[in-house]
Amino acid sequence: MTVPVADPRLKGRAVKRIAFDEETIARRVKELGREITAAYPDGDLLVLGLLKGSFIFLSDLVREIERPLHVDFLVASSYGDATVSSGVVKLVYDPNTSLAGKHILLVEDIVDSGRTLQKLIALLGERKPRSLEICALLHKHIATELHHPTRFVGFDAPHEFLVGYGL
Repeated sequence: MTVPVADPRLKGRAVKRIAFDEETIARRVKELGREITAAYPDGDLLVLGLLKGSFIFLSDLVREIERPLHVDFLVASSYGDATVSSGVVKLVYDPNTSLAGKHILLVEDIVDSGRTLQKLIALLGERKPRSLEICALLHKHIATELHHPTRFVGFDAPHEFLVGYGL
């Protein structure tokens, strides 16, 4: 049964339940910021947000990382003429900064199939970064096509359709 949740941001949409409330998300984002700060004690850190879904998570996350960093974005497309993935990932927007020798943290809202992330990891890896890691707010653990571990995970996500927090 779907129960309407009294939140004006939902604009009349009904949701089954709240998987992670605002306070829980804020607390975990703060913890992730501390983990990331500790993981990168030196060197240039470039945080790349995968748009559009990661935008809100990314903006909260970078405020919790207590070290110098740069932020940029990637826009990837893997859809053909319909809503079915073509399997071909192309970068619609690609930062024109050099990745060579930098720590790269790729920030994603949710790891689902892993297809797009796997192809992005391969593309970015060709640019010789010092390190290349993934940070995701949510991970469904069904990413059979992602062979690169997601180093920083906010929450293990239920296997259902999720909305909110920019998703």
